[in-house]
Amino acid sequence: MAESDLTCALRFQLAFIFPSLFVFLGGLFTILAFRSIRCIYRFILKQIWRKKVKNKDIWWSHKGKQRSVYYLRIFSTQMQMMLSAQTSMGRVLMILVFLLNIGTLVIYFIDLTEAEQFHFSFPGRIIYVDKFFNAFFVFYFGLRFVAADDKLRFWLELNSLVDFFTIPPVFVSALLRKNCFGLRFLRALRLLDLPRILQILRITKDDYSIKLSKLFAVFISTWLTAAGFIHLVENNGDPWVQPVNSQPITYFRCMYLIMVTMSTVGYGDIVVQTALGRAFIFFFIIGGLVLFANFIPEVLEIVQSRKSYKSSYEVMSGKNYVVVCGNVTLKSVTTFLQDFLLQDKGNVCTEILFLGESLPSLELEAVFKCYSPHTSFFYGSALNSEDLKRVRMESANACLILADVCAPEPYTEDISNIMRVLSIKNHYPKTRVILQIIQSRNKVYLPNIPNWDWSTGDSIICFAELKLGFMAQSCLVPGLSTLLTSLFIGKENTETKRKHLKDKMLLGDKDYKVMALQLSNDFADMTFIEVCRLCFVKLNLILLGIELKFGSQGESAILINPSPQIKLHRNTMGFFIAHSLAEVKRAHFYCRVCHGDIQDPEQIEKCQCGSKRHSKTFSDKLKSYGELLVLDGEPATSRSLSVLPPQRFVDGALHAQEEEESHRVSLYLTGRFHQCDAVPLHEALLSCKNQAVLYLQDHILVCVFGDANSPLIGLQDFVMPLRATNFLYHELKDIILLGPLEYLQREWKFIQNFPKLWLFSGSALSCADLKAVNVQDCAACVILSSSTPISNNPSLVDTESILATLNVRSMEVKLSSSSVDAVFRARALGNQSEPRYKRIPITTELKFSPNAHFINQSPSSSSDIPEEDLLSPTAAPAGAIFSDSFLNSLLSMTYYNHHILALLQALVTSRTSPALEQLGEEDSRLSRSLGNVVQNPYQVRCKLALLPLSERWLSGILEDSFGDIYCKALDTFGILCFGLYRLMEEPNPYKNRFVIARPASDLKMLPTDLLFSIVPFNIATEDL
Repeated sequence: MAESDLTCALRFQLAFIFPSLFVFLGGLFTILAFRSIRCIYRFILKQIWRKKVKNKDIWWSHKGKQRSVYYLRIFSTQMQMMLSAQTSMGRVLMILVFLLNIGTLVIYFIDLTEAEQFHFSFPGRIIYVDKFFNAFFVFYFGLRFVAADDKLRFWLELNSLVDFFTIPPVFVSALLRKNCFGLRFLRALRLLDLPRILQILRITKDDYSIKLSKLFAVFISTWLTAAGFIHLVENNGDPWVQPVNSQPITYFRCMYLIMVTMSTVGYGDIVVQTALGRAFIFFFIIGGLVLFANFIPEVLEIVQSRKSYKSSYEVMSGKNYVVVCGNVTLKSVTTFLQDFLLQDKGNVCTEILFLGESLPSLELEAVFKCYSPHTSFFYGSALNSEDLKRVRMESANACLILADVCAPEPYTEDISNIMRVLSIKNHYPKTRVILQIIQSRNKVYLPNIPNWDWSTGDSIICFAELKLGFMAQSCLVPGLSTLLTSLFIGKENTETKRKHLKDKMLLGDKDYKVMALQLSNDFADMTFIEVCRLCFVKLNLILLGIELKFGSQGESAILINPSPQIKLHRNTMGFFIAHSLAEVKRAHFYCRVCHGDIQDPEQIEKCQCGSKRHSKTFSDKLKSYGELLVLDGEPATSRSLSVLPPQRFVDGALHAQEEEESHRVSLYLTGRFHQCDAVPLHEALLSCKNQAVLYLQDHILVCVFGDANSPLIGLQDFVMPLRATNFLYHELKDIILLGPLEYLQREWKFIQNFPKLWLFSGSALSCADLKAVNVQDCAACVILSSSTPISNNPSLVDTESILATLNVRSMEVKLSSSSVDAVFRARALGNQSEPRYKRIPITTELKFSPNAHFINQSPSSSSDIPEEDLLSPTAAPAGAIFSDSFLNSLLSMTYYNHHILALLQALVTSRTSPALEQLGEEDSRLSRSLGNVVQNPYQVRCKLALLPLSERWLSGILEDSFGDIYCKALDTFGILCFGLYRLMEEPNPYKNRFVIARPASDLKMLPTDLLFSIVPFNIATEDL
């Protein structure tokens, strides 16, 4: 083709550009005019409607118009769904349009090669193919126009502008039978849709591939478009210059010029001559430089980071490291790092290797960069042996497996993590594994894994077991969740104590935590009570319990405040409440000879007097163990709890049926829980017509939400701590489960063997159902969050729990002084000043802890009932809100000392030891191992209680301090006190209390104080 064909005349170019401008400007004017007319019409119609609102003709015409608008809206919505690729047809249409755009761009390049005389042989009528493609674009443009809500915004979109300046010239070319390139190069801008097409085709799935595709799409579309504009103006020249100042330049040379310009190289071998070209280059240098300068580093960073994530870890001598796998997400990683580094106390000797099964997002990558001295990320799976080799799993101190608590399928999440444990243990049997699981019933698979060893520190953190155990214990001991959170996690609300504790000096700046350390051998052959008293008086330590080892395989059991008959062995592990490890070491270094006369506990240090005794043989330990587990000299066979009579509702009355049902109550083989024969569902089901509900009093109400398909909460984890055998049978409270019947019957098969359980079909969102189960007279009300969130918005996942809490709280009523005093005496809350309201103790579970502000709102001036303070996510001062977010902190705590987790499980879930439970499942094996004279340790467990000050505990001479009460309770009853529940200062109409963990020994006691205590199982709390 001749050179004159490339340099079209000015009027010929205008013939191609004017139709595009006419369509664009004409459509823009039409849209603006239509909007103006519509505004005027609506204004006039509004005035007429006000004057003739009773005119039926106007009403029906307006109604008919609404109907037409309704159908138009439906059609528009369907078009929007299709064009946004939400349907299969929409995805096919979007891919087809993109391919046709690429086709038109290819036709543009073909025309260029023919015009530039490269002698490629293409059909001469290829323009008709282009015409067909553009006809389809017109149809697609019409669909987009109809589906657009804002027509003006649609008209000014980039894709619309591309259509305006590329479609009309094609039809003009067919009409004039003359081809001209015009602005057809703008089709290159449709390459910006490439990342979305790749996502639809599932080619790009992770953040890095998506980001990389976007970078390339922007770069290539900008490059081709800029080259097309330079090619147009340089080959046609400036329209106002005569003679024409054009220069023949190929499209490829224009691409070369743009690349040299963007890279700031600027060889100068090719330059622009037209004023339009130079003006374009002037502005393009600025934008192109920014684009090119950002493009190259980002691409290199993506490629290098992807390569580095596939590298192998190099072990450094003397440096510890742990591997974290499982649910490696932004939220889980952030929470874990905060807790782990807090536990590390600034010691950065431990490195954290994250093994993720997907590449980190940009936000997660930023977190890794912030913690780069402590963390490294590796792309791989714990199920792959090669990936385990890359992170040097054989040399790791431990492998921590994170679980997704919010997983829609908890069973699938648990099984996935158990398979990771199996993979790790098969390849590296000596590697310590700490695992998070959601449902407790999935724990049974782990002891069956080869090489799983509790004694080496392999641990299971079960969210459901601990969460429901905390909430169950809080029903019997208000404020316990706050106390244990403070002691085990170390997040105590010190500001609340400072606000309400009169003697600020007694508080100090100490935060007490539970710590474990081996006791001095000088404590051997002493009873636990004697050691407790010595540690408190002489060492200023509170000893909670001990770890007793037994068996040929090193099994151990956690004994909390064991029987006075039990004597300590050598090398016994003790659990203390202390401020620092230095304080605990006093009990490890204590020597009767060297430290007997020392009064200041800080002076107790390691001595070299050589008075330590030799260790006993294993046979001596086993023999001593048989002697220790006999309570008051009586063997286990003579102290069975199975003779305790059950109590049930019959004919609306609550009474004992000793002769008929005494044979139905027994214990599990391990002796852990009170058990009865399986109760049919219809016998346990209460209704409004049943007169038995009228006699409900001092019961525990549990409100659950769910349906026939929602995941199970695992109510057996809530019931079991309340049916433990460390409670006497008559101390067991009736438990009422309020919720949908189709859900409760799915849970019933797991809890039908526990006594004093009742079901009520209803909802906590109904006041009628709450009144039917006598919520006003309950001892405690627990509201469990739904297992299936009703919304993906974190602020709305707890909607049902929040509304149920407010519903229960609305049923709190004013009472007379005598009624209130009677209620509080019945709940053993001691002598208190007169409250104004009968309070329903509510414990609410929240999936998203910041939602606490919906429950604890600031009281208005007109409100009669004041609200509680805003509760923190981990430690609620009033103990009324529970969020399992703090359970994530247990992972770091368990890594540093797995004995602490065992103690917490013993306190909350009434379990003594995983190894002992395995033995206890076979009663005959346990008997052969320990002898028939040995009482089952499950039957000598102590229980947690909240006790008022008894007159028998007070000296009556001077004002008693906590130290005096501690020694008196320990010496007289064998009760171990370790915390206070003190009333807040007035005005306090609800009698709210705050927790003091490990009070100072000289803290003066108040008559209204309540004591967190560990009580021997055979002592009834109501007798104290």
